Amino acid sequence: MAKNKITEIGEIDSISGNTISVRLFDNIKSNMPIIDGIVYRIGQISSFVKVPLGYATLYGIVTQIGSSAIPDNLKEVYLFDYEKIQNTRWINIVLVGEQIGNKFERGVIQFPSTGDKVHLVTIKDLNILYGGYDDYNSITIGNISVSESLDAKIDLDKMISRHTAIVGSTGSGKSNAVSILLQAIAKRKFKSSRIVVIDPHGEYNESLSDFSSLIEISSEAENKLVIPFWALPFNELIKIFSGNLSDQNREYIREKVVDAKVQSVEKNKIEVPIESITADSPIPFSIKRLWYELDDFERLTLQSDRNTPTAKIEVGDVETLKSNIYPPAGIGNAAPFVNMRAKGILSFLDSMRNKLGNASYSFLFYPGDLTPDTEGKIEQDLDHLFQLWLGGDKPITILDLSGVPSEIMSSISGTLLKIIYDGLFWGINTKVGGKQQPLLIVLEEAHNYLKAGEDSISSRTVQTIAKEGRKYGVGLLLATQRPSEIDETVLSQCGTLIALRMNNSKDRSHIRSAIQDELQTMIDLLPSLRTGEALISGEAVKIPSRVKFYKANQNVKGSDPKASDLWTKEISNKDEEYKKLVKSWRNQNYKI
Repeated sequence: MAKNKITEIGEIDSISGNTISVRLFDNIKSNMPIIDGIVYRIGQISSFVKVPLGYATLYGIVTQIGSSAIPDNLKEVYLFDYEKIQNTRWINIVLVGEQIGNKFERGVIQFPSTGDKVHLVTIKDLNILYGGYDDYNSITIGNISVSESLDAKIDLDKMISRHTAIVGSTGSGKSNAVSILLQAIAKRKFKSSRIVVIDPHGEYNESLSDFSSLIEISSEAENKLVIPFWALPFNELIKIFSGNLSDQNREYIREKVVDAKVQSVEKNKIEVPIESITADSPIPFSIKRLWYELDDFERLTLQSDRNTPTAKIEVGDVETLKSNIYPPAGIGNAAPFVNMRAKGILSFLDSMRNKLGNASYSFLFYPGDLTPDTEGKIEQDLDHLFQLWLGGDKPITILDLSGVPSEIMSSISGTLLKIIYDGLFWGINTKVGGKQQPLLIVLEEAHNYLKAGEDSISSRTVQTIAKEGRKYGVGLLLATQRPSEIDETVLSQCGTLIALRMNNSKDRSHIRSAIQDELQTMIDLLPSLRTGEALISGEAVKIPSRVKFYKANQNVKGSDPKASDLWTKEISNKDEEYKKLVKSWRNQNYKI
């Protein structure tokens, strides 16, 4: 009984929905009482209090302190009596869960009444609040900020199935938080865990090297990243080539692609009904042959019957993308004649040839054994890609997109996601489908290719995964420094929010709209968080928590360089180093 009296700090004055106003006792001797040798602070924003109710104990989180926490019906009373305000202290709390016995659960079955006493939360209480996780399906990511002796854990199943967003300004520790989360999963040594990291800047190659397989575009890479052009939806493939096409010409090329894919089905003995094939079907075809035939039709001239092509002056070549050369059209009514059925797409075809010959696009148009020959035949199929991306010996696969040209980053990242998700969606009844072997997809710097209001393949695919992925065993982990640029549909589908330090008010307001109304005042704490510290709320934690993440063993690429240390070191062979710099720039490969 005496112990309860020591922890009493106030009593409930009014209740409005889930928000409760508490009047602190006037006779509290200190704002920092000492209980069992431990110093506590009364009324800290985001701290916890408890309300004992017989066999159950309710827990709440402090959201407001001072005059702003005075109930609305009393504000007029105090308006003209400043002395009363000075002598009266208030806090607002939001109920988050209840304890029955030694078990804590989110949500409350019963509510307190006015006059019920409010108590400080002690270390013993915190152990109950933050404990109770099943070791089998939880991971430890750091320490609880209010007590470093308490491990910060999150529910792994809910983190993956209900999706998670990690947000924070540059330098807040966002990349470190991602690394710690993934390392914590990898250290559990699950036999069939699989995580795919879509990494546009190659940030995690070193920090996750012990747990991951790296797949990158670099020509020297052991596992080279290739994305077969023929797996792209038709519209995304056409976007790669510059030059405008009329709707009529776009449909003309679409029909040619369908014809090429139909022929390829027979050559590659692919089991698929012919009538179901579209230009979007992931079926191989020779893009060089497509170009050659389209180009030939545009260039040919006709004999006097205006139907028969004239003899070629010079024969072209499909493999080297060399055009056939015909006699030039005559003047007036003299043969040879112009092909009046030509579509006028030579400028588009020239762009197409340039891109096919550009080494920066070789990962797309010449994807190793998945490259169709001029007849459309391939040596390996998409199952080889799935095995490489999802079936490796290590739990994490990093798809390093740092060598992808920026103008097609959205299309390529979207296509990667679509290939993976469509495969797991349609393979739901296989042992490697998402239902039997769930997959976590990590989208680093998501704002770069997931723009709000943008109708891109990456945006559409991520929206689909966010809405439906849970049913098919595909989870999302979004990491971004600009949540205000992320599509709201995707952010609202993230059941767990990990918010690190954030200085931009626009980004904070975007995050505020994504959490429950009663806890929105906690967002104002974000600018004051330490580096590596985060507010975690949502499905994966039993209670909103302020957490200090562990520090990754190896720094991620995005970590800040320490000028005071690095400037003390002398650099030798500067001329050679600058030559390597220019070579890396020209080759778009920082590893050269």
